[in-house]
Amino acid sequence: MAYTTIDKPSDYFETKLWTGNGSSQDISLDFAPNWIWAKQRSSTRYHNLQDSIRGVGLQLFANENSSDNADTSNITAFNSDGYSLGDGDNVNKNSSTYVGWSWKAGTAFSNDASSTSVGSIDSVGSVSTDAGFSIVSWTGTGTAGTIAHGLGKLPKMIIAKQRNSTANWSVYFLDTSIAYNNVRNYLELDTNIASTGDSGARWGAYGNYSTTTFGVGTNADTNADGSTYIAYAFSDIQGYSKIGKWKGNGSADGPFIHTGFRPAFVMYKNTTQTDDWFISDNKRLGYNPANNYLRPSLNNGDNATQRINLFSNGFKLTTSDKGANESGDVYIYMAFAEAPFVTSTGIPTTAR
Repeated sequence: MAYTTIDKPSDYFETKLWTGNGSSQDISLDFAPNWIWAKQRSSTRYHNLQDSIRGVGLQLFANENSSDNADTSNITAFNSDGYSLGDGDNVNKNSSTYVGWSWKAGTAFSNDASSTSVGSIDSVGSVSTDAGFSIVSWTGTGTAGTIAHGLGKLPKMIIAKQRNSTANWSVYFLDTSIAYNNVRNYLELDTNIASTGDSGARWGAYGNYSTTTFGVGTNADTNADGSTYIAYAFSDIQGYSKIGKWKGNGSADGPFIHTGFRPAFVMYKNTTQTDDWFISDNKRLGYNPANNYLRPSLNNGDNATQRINLFSNGFKLTTSDKGANESGDVYIYMAFAEAPFVTSTGIPTTAR
């Protein structure tokens, strides 16, 4: 069996940098994106999240609990080879610098739960089983239930938001090997809370998670009657994506995390105690030991404090700060590849 099925990760995920011109411009990718997360780097500005399911002109903000924001001045088109920017300050203020992270799902799906007997709540969306990523939209029922995700594999992370009302982002993370972190626990993308249990009110019962469905309870953040929701669901794909954990050692010589690829993107969080989410990538600044970070729960610009080094087969923590490496604390991460450690034809990648 080949080491990976994805020799060119940039067919499904890519980090792009640009400088705003205050007018309009196109950002080129090797694929048609379905989810775009853009952030101004040079100043304080909201994290701008748009997807092809909600459509052009609707934004959610990672660092805010606000509902869908209607604004046609930011990402103005999802193109076959990238996306177009308007003159909105969130994505294209003159002379400001930006980063954009983009994912491809690509195949539309619609699930009528009563007809298919898959789940109990209808859903629509877009999915790539090859890349282990789906975007799922549903309308809440107020009754605990299950929702089709289309991945064909057990989802390991889900990031969801109520669209029509003020509500915190809800993050589900599966790691059954650590006792405290069962499927009833949740995190919030827009806050710094530790992993929190709520008896299934947000994410439903343990048994509701499978290769076809995920669960929601009765909490309004995921399932208020008549409310609309969007979720981004992820599973592991060897050589392309990895969702996992590490335990901090409290040393500047921190743990090495093996991913099986050279990371292009790493998002991580302390789940044991309150602290921010952090994102580093292979473009800001693009070399060790200077990988800048942004924080999804804050609107701050780039921070150049050294925390993480990226290697050909994983990443290493280089700080004892509690946001990344407090002794004994448990951290979760989601990473995507720049290149697999070994291609499907057996060719190894090189270090940065």
